[in-house]
Amino acid sequence: MTISSRNSAPFQCDAGIRNEGRRNSTLICGSTTAETVEGMVFEMVKAKELGADLVEARLDLLKDFHPTQHLPFLINNRPLPILISYRPIWEGGKYEGDETKRQEALRLAIDLECEFVEVELKVAHEFYNGIGWKKAESVKMVVSSHNLENTPSVEEIGNLAATIQASGADIVKITTTALDITDSARLLQLLLHSQVPMIGIAVGEKGILSRVLCAKFGGFLTFGSIEDGAVSSPGQPTIKELLDLYNFRHIGVDTKVHGVIGNPISHSKSPHLYNAAFKSMGFDGVYMPFLVDNVSDFLSTYSSLDFVGYSYTIPHKVDGLRCCDEVDPVAKAIGAISCMIRRPSNGKLIGYNMDYLGAIAAIEERLQDSNGRSMSGSPLYGKLFVVIGAGGAGKALAFGGKQKGARIVVANRTYSKAQELANRVGGKAITLSELENFHPEQGMILANATSVGMEPKIHQSLVPKEALKHYSLVFDAIYTPKLTRLLREAREVGAAIVYGTEMFINQAFVQFERFTRLPAPKQLMRDVLARNT
Repeated sequence: MTISSRNSAPFQCDAGIRNEGRRNSTLICGSTTAETVEGMVFEMVKAKELGADLVEARLDLLKDFHPTQHLPFLINNRPLPILISYRPIWEGGKYEGDETKRQEALRLAIDLECEFVEVELKVAHEFYNGIGWKKAESVKMVVSSHNLENTPSVEEIGNLAATIQASGADIVKITTTALDITDSARLLQLLLHSQVPMIGIAVGEKGILSRVLCAKFGGFLTFGSIEDGAVSSPGQPTIKELLDLYNFRHIGVDTKVHGVIGNPISHSKSPHLYNAAFKSMGFDGVYMPFLVDNVSDFLSTYSSLDFVGYSYTIPHKVDGLRCCDEVDPVAKAIGAISCMIRRPSNGKLIGYNMDYLGAIAAIEERLQDSNGRSMSGSPLYGKLFVVIGAGGAGKALAFGGKQKGARIVVANRTYSKAQELANRVGGKAITLSELENFHPEQGMILANATSVGMEPKIHQSLVPKEALKHYSLVFDAIYTPKLTRLLREAREVGAAIVYGTEMFINQAFVQFERFTRLPAPKQLMRDVLARNT
């Protein structure tokens, strides 16, 4: 599926919401999760302070709700335009009571002339009959459908949107469940071509694109949680993340989409780094985490020229290479990519490997510091360089070390893969179990290129502490946490250590310049990384 940007004018809300200084008219709606009306008003005030445009009052989350008493209180004390929803359990909400009483509460919200009232498609006709198809012009009806199982086909979603529109909706709302990252594309496609105001959200971690890129494709609003962790639906970002991390107000029809492809991906600091750098340089781009199961499916789905640049992390560096139209010779030799650029002239995907540049430069710099003197040539020359892992990062380190004249040893869980990589770099292969007693000489260099020790399993390490005393320097490609168990124990036995953040930041400078054709704001990027690790 190829999707491109909306060119038609977006719907303008007339509910007292200002639209100055933005590249899009998509609203940010703060979602309340409080269990009391007093708590809900407090959250509304907090949402306004954070920068939301309106708030959603989820009446079904209130523990002791009395419509005639509490609705006037909520509406009279609202600091922002308000969306009243009272979601029943059969539509993914918490309300299990009498349906007639539920609809009476929603009718009262209309009588009190709040800005938005949500009713579910299944009961929309009945509800409209109950109000005699009459309401104040200032009250907008949101008619919704929530799919708790999956995201239907483009045709099915299109038919659903038409049905909702025909029900008398002022605003169409379709919420689905994202089982794959490609599911968001169907909702973005619908937003792009919709002729009426529409909300399209795919819930879950794999639906983040629908929540952020709706600003690019013409969505009416997106939801943001008010407190970190207090989400009204899975995968919901906070208002702060939408505004500060993704620069939501500055996403427009021409914004270029970038991101990091991996699985898992929630730990990645890349969105913090690149989005801040884009903003500081005035570059019209957004950078997102892409939780991808199948690289080929992802690339074929998001194939428009708006999706222009990707970073690759575990476990997709090799699969990414297979999906390239062209591959840089160094990346081809390594057999994995860490960066992919879409050529604007023809849409072809070009693969590069920046990992070896970042990692080897960081290791060399630390070795220079340890030696306390300037050396001619690489300080890696002639060293025994033990690389743990034979995946994309391991290959990058092995080839980078060979390029600098090091003698390479590859350790891997699957010995055949270690042997294959070792043969390609003229080195030696060993198994992980051999690491404990492997010390043919002192002053070796160790590099971990696996995910062992990464959050949340931070107590793991592949090399016993006692074995680390044979190394003069230990590097760990992991950067969450910054100080892994491997690095902590290496430092305790006297080895120099190199954090994964150094590899990460060095290659990030190069990737930024590939993405933007602008000089990287290096100090800003270092500062952002320091704040987020």
